Amino acid sequence: MVLSGGQQSPPGLLTRLDVLARAACPAAGTALLMVLLSAPTGLPSAVPAVALGCVFFWSLFRPAVMPPPACFALGLLQDLLGFAPLGIGVLTLLLTHGTVLRLRRLLARQPFALVWLAFSGFALAAAGLGWLLTALLGWRLPSPVPALVQGALSLGLYPALAAPLTALHRAMRRAEETAG
Repeated sequence: MVLSGGQQSPPGLLTRLDVLARAACPAAGTALLMVLLSAPTGLPSAVPAVALGCVFFWSLFRPAVMPPPACFALGLLQDLLGFAPLGIGVLTLLLTHGTVLRLRRLLARQPFALVWLAFSGFALAAAGLGWLLTALLGWRLPSPVPALVQGALSLGLYPALAAPLTALHRAMRRAEETAG
C-alpha cells in the first residue's frame, strides 16, 4: 500500500509471517526430516545423506535460506542424532555450504545431470572427510565400508531429495513474485 507522499506502508503481519515461513522452511524442513529418519531401522542411517543433500541444494539454489548458522545447527543435529563425534557433521556441512557458494555461478544454471555429478563429488568428499576425522579423533583406522556406504547412499538419495526440493523452490519463487 502506498501512502501519500509516495511512502510505502509497512508490510502487514500476514505478509511478514509468510516471508518468515519461506525463510525458515528449508532449514526447519531439513531438521524435521533428519529427526524422522533417525528412527532405528537396522539400515544405514540416511540422516547424513539427507543433511548433505539439503544443504547442497539450498546453498546452490537459494543460499539466503541456508546461511552458515543453519548449516552449523544442522551439522550439530546430525552429529547428535548419529552419535558421531561432535564437529564432524558441522565441519562437513559448513565446508559443503562454503564450497557450493563459491561454485554457485557455475553450477546453478547446469542441467540436473551435471549438478548430480557435482553433488557426487561432494558426497564422496564428505564421506572421506568423515572417515578421516573419525580416524584422527579415535586414533585408529576404522573400516572404510561405512564411509563408502554413506557416500553411495548420499549419491543415490539426491535425486529423490532434489525433486520435491525443486518443486518447493519453484513454489517459493512464485509466491515471492506474486507478493512482490
